[in-house]
Amino acid sequence: MTAFNHQIETRDPAEREADLFAALPAVLDAARELPAWAERLAEIDPAAVRDRAALARLPVLRKSDLPSLHAAQLPFGGLLAPPSPVYSRLFASPGPIFEPEVNGRDAWRSARALYAAGFREGEIVLNTFSYHLTPGGFIFDSGAHALDCPVIPAGPGNTETQLQIIAAYRPAGYTGTPDFLKILLDTARDRGADVSSIRKAVVSGAAFPPSLQKEIAERGVEAYQAYATAEIGVIAYESSAREGLIVNEGLIVEIVRPGTGDPVAEGEIGEVVVTALDPLHPIIRLAVGDLSAILPGASPCGRTNQRIRGWLGRADQTTKVKGMFVRPEQIAEIGRAHPGIGKLRLVVSRAGEADHMTLHAETPVTDPAEAKALIGALTATLQDITKVRGTVEIAAPGELPNDGKVIADERDYK
Repeated sequence: MTAFNHQIETRDPAEREADLFAALPAVLDAARELPAWAERLAEIDPAAVRDRAALARLPVLRKSDLPSLHAAQLPFGGLLAPPSPVYSRLFASPGPIFEPEVNGRDAWRSARALYAAGFREGEIVLNTFSYHLTPGGFIFDSGAHALDCPVIPAGPGNTETQLQIIAAYRPAGYTGTPDFLKILLDTARDRGADVSSIRKAVVSGAAFPPSLQKEIAERGVEAYQAYATAEIGVIAYESSAREGLIVNEGLIVEIVRPGTGDPVAEGEIGEVVVTALDPLHPIIRLAVGDLSAILPGASPCGRTNQRIRGWLGRADQTTKVKGMFVRPEQIAEIGRAHPGIGKLRLVVSRAGEADHMTLHAETPVTDPAEAKALIGALTATLQDITKVRGTVEIAAPGELPNDGKVIADERDYK
């Protein structure tokens, strides 16, 4: 057995980067044939988008905006071609967000994640992701078929029936949420059912904390994480190295400051933004709403693509203060109004039974008079943009936490 699903996984990183950005202009050209992308990219010269700096100047499309975009122009908001034979399945995720499956082997890019977790040809897979309207079940079903693994399309729930199916088919692997895997293992233990054939798993769709990882491993199942969305499929996946999640081939992943499209420094936590190089399903700078960070270097497993730390929380930190919504985009606007400012963090708290906002701003300014003037200017800008009065405190560069939070809601109503 080979160690990799395909040798492109071990390419020189510079070669991969060159290949990605050589392919990007054609994807941008294809996207501009679609009405919504044509409008969003009207001022863009696709041939000039040849590196990450140029890509970062393109507008961000927020996943949170997809329901309203789709509702305004059913079904795909003008971001994809209308339903046709080029699509094999049509889905509706909560929102609703409408998504097609493009015809083809491994349509959702999951085979690489399954292979890295040890799934091999001929092994039976128990797939407990939902097959009902959303693409979850099909994301991993298609990857298993690409590896020539027979699939039990179990979906979630019906635990007793699933135990009977496991006894009959003896699947070698499990795909589904980590929570349901624990339910299956717990129920099997309580019922005296034999589920020992399951020795590997790819889990997604829910947090997989170290405590649960340890418990599942102690019960004989090697479980690996995959980071996936309904719009893209598998974005990144875990390997035997257990050091972060490896970005999938054919994708460009950026980490940006929440509320903006501005990339952050390597290692800094920010929002995940993905560009998918598929002319039939172009996705250009989709901000998926999750926080992560880039890990330096390559994985010890030998795969050389970029790595991310995995899911570190939600990037949508919108909160309500004194009856007004305050959004990360507004904090970014404050930063743009004061170009010399570094990282910003708005802390929302309660004082005297009332909401209170404090804007913390990193700055190299140390002169007391300059600092006082800066605090005054920032205080005025904070109120002007958010329409809520707050205070400002300055911090030295690098002093604020690296946790991806632009707005930290620390109110305790107990």
